[in-house]
Amino acid sequence: MAPIVRSSKSQPDWKWWSVVDLTFTLDAVRQRSQLTLPIRQAVIAGWTGRDPVARDKHIAELEELGIARPASTPIYYRVAAARLTTAPSIEVSGVESSGEVEFVLIGTQGRILVGVGSDHTDRKVEAYGVTVSKQMCDKPIAPELWDFAEVADHWDQIVLRSFATIGDERVPYQEGRLDGMLPARELIARGFGGGGLPDGCAMFGGTFAAMGGIRPATRFEFEIEDPVLNRTIRHGYDVIELPILG
Repeated sequence: MAPIVRSSKSQPDWKWWSVVDLTFTLDAVRQRSQLTLPIRQAVIAGWTGRDPVARDKHIAELEELGIARPASTPIYYRVAAARLTTAPSIEVSGVESSGEVEFVLIGTQGRILVGVGSDHTDRKVEAYGVTVSKQMCDKPIAPELWDFAEVADHWDQIVLRSFATIGDERVPYQEGRLDGMLPARELIARGFGGGGLPDGCAMFGGTFAAMGGIRPATRFEFEIEDPVLNRTIRHGYDVIELPILG
């Protein structure tokens, strides 16, 4: 089902926000349920590595593509909420984009829910404007979530991984445990002035270096694994390349 995008006027400052309604399955320990969440803002947190050596490796990886070092670490980019999608495919301009697996935190009614997504990014645009590049591509999210309260005490043991289909071959692309990332609550506090994750906000939490380097794929698959509660959220999407004619 395609997400519903609408407008919302917030008080008291009367700013207009793009709101996307996304439907998820909440996989709780005791039950599964459906819920539709209104997402009003999307944030892409970058360079969130806990280990400065691993973080700098990813920065160096991007520098090889001509992408400048970030102004700060971590850094928080805003993108339109309408870029979020649970669809099985996305359309991109040309052949210069690629995905990367990230955990996703969503604030709703004072709670934090956990999912997994792909910060699909146009790498050619990223070379001259990271903020602009983040806005260029849709951001796929798996249509399933966990309650953060159920995983908070073993957060560092959770695993992210991804697979890319390159030249008709499905290959491992990324893998790492969340003990390599800044803790979730610290990441939230740094990004929101010491406060909590706002309701209606979806925040991507950073990624790991790609095995063999960043490269485009015709299909990208990603997952988040909880080895303690023995469950995994998986999602994948096809990448449809649109021609650039001038």
